[in-house]
Amino acid sequence: MSTAPTPDNSQDWAFETRQIHAGQNPDPVTGSRALPIHQTSSFVFPDADTAAARFALQDMGPIYSRLTNPTTEVVEKRLASLEGGVGALMVSSGQAAATLAVLNLGGAGTHVVASPSLYGGSYNLLKHTLPRLGVETTFVADPDDPQQWRDAVRPTTVAFFGEMIPNPRNDVLDVETVAGIAHEAGVPLIVDNTVATPYLVRPIEWGADIVLHSGTKFLGGHGTAIGGFIVDAGRFDYGADPERFPGFNQPDPTYNGLVYARDLGADGAFGVNLSYVLKARVQLLRDLGTSISPFNAFLIEQGIETLSLRVERHVANAQRVSEWLESRPEVRSVSYAGLPSSPWHERARKYAPRGAGSVLGFVLEGGKEAGIAFVDALSLHSHVANIGDVRSLVIHPASTTHAQLSEDEQLAAGVEPGFVRLSVGTEGIEDILADLEAGFAAVAAAPGTQESTHERGDRDPATSPADRPLGSTEPIADAGAEPAAAAGTGAEGGPAASSTARADVAAEPAA
Repeated sequence: MSTAPTPDNSQDWAFETRQIHAGQNPDPVTGSRALPIHQTSSFVFPDADTAAARFALQDMGPIYSRLTNPTTEVVEKRLASLEGGVGALMVSSGQAAATLAVLNLGGAGTHVVASPSLYGGSYNLLKHTLPRLGVETTFVADPDDPQQWRDAVRPTTVAFFGEMIPNPRNDVLDVETVAGIAHEAGVPLIVDNTVATPYLVRPIEWGADIVLHSGTKFLGGHGTAIGGFIVDAGRFDYGADPERFPGFNQPDPTYNGLVYARDLGADGAFGVNLSYVLKARVQLLRDLGTSISPFNAFLIEQGIETLSLRVERHVANAQRVSEWLESRPEVRSVSYAGLPSSPWHERARKYAPRGAGSVLGFVLEGGKEAGIAFVDALSLHSHVANIGDVRSLVIHPASTTHAQLSEDEQLAAGVEPGFVRLSVGTEGIEDILADLEAGFAAVAAAPGTQESTHERGDRDPATSPADRPLGSTEPIADAGAEPAAAAGTGAEGGPAASSTARADVAAEPAA
């Protein structure tokens, strides 16, 4: 009788194999091949000694589903494998993941350096909520300028924070450069990889120390469950600077004087540096209670099993849509790093050779009225505040997610009155384009929306990118290229500052 490979072998498998098998063997009691849903609040201890050992963190078996659950544990192991981390923590939402990720490094009196090009919920967390807890954030004006990251560091800085492919601006973080600067300063880099997914980019391979995900988006992929992840690279030594990271170096009285950096670090009980991810679990998840239900964990796991297949289709469709939009005279600009016209195209080729994701935006001539008319005319696209669904999604940020901002603040945030955001789904490309065509027809018919339409002079209609073969999956660059061979970016070779660069203002509170 053959024995299924153990999760310890999963790093030898292809990505497509790990997304199905990593972290799980058939259930030892029932033989269930699919992941069982352990819908229980608590777990029976076999004896008093085992119970005591688990509460002392000497045995990592389950105690209570607020902390651990066998269903959730499988999904954590799977995403850690896909991202190349030593461990992961699954929580109730992507917003909870971002909150715990920062608070795990320090509390009142600490400081974060962040890119301003972030998901709006993360921006609001860093700009408005964490300061009430004593955690300040400096947003660099231009995340493409390495010196601005260096200049923002303080003695109290505990982390750099950025988003791999930000939503909705679709610029690309120079993660290798920013990670190097963070490490020079003695702090870890936190990267939100929600839009890229580990199939397109694995930030840990480029120096990131902590990777975040909203599992609600592409990992789950079907708009059915909310959840979030923190993935730990296991490389950052929190014991090297006890003054900067006292929470890792001072005894925790709730665990009989446990010192996380010493007892759970590389030389600790587990032989691998789990200090960050275990501290987040046994301290913050225990006390703040941002736990995910086993059922939601199961739904997100079901999505992860088909991640690569879906993302390939998402990217192929998004590339076609972005090229088609760029060929339209009604469109003034398209924000998508997969386009050669994007200031971040070369950086996308370096970090994401398989494609730049499937969240994009475009600016319509005719302003706000044109944007609203366009969105209201679509029928295949769902008008929702979400991204990463197999269904194509659309929203007009200026009248919804950014409506609380002044016009100047919207412009500083990269949202113009005529800006429309798309999350391109996996439907047939001709159906997607036909639905978008209906939007353009509505704009043409709406009064007062065409006063500034102009032809773009940099494009030959006879060779429009819209003529690409149906379903083309041609990558941005050779997907097999080694990272070291990719074009460099940064202050010297990186993109110039965009005219839509974000300033230090609040951004969208929803997805």
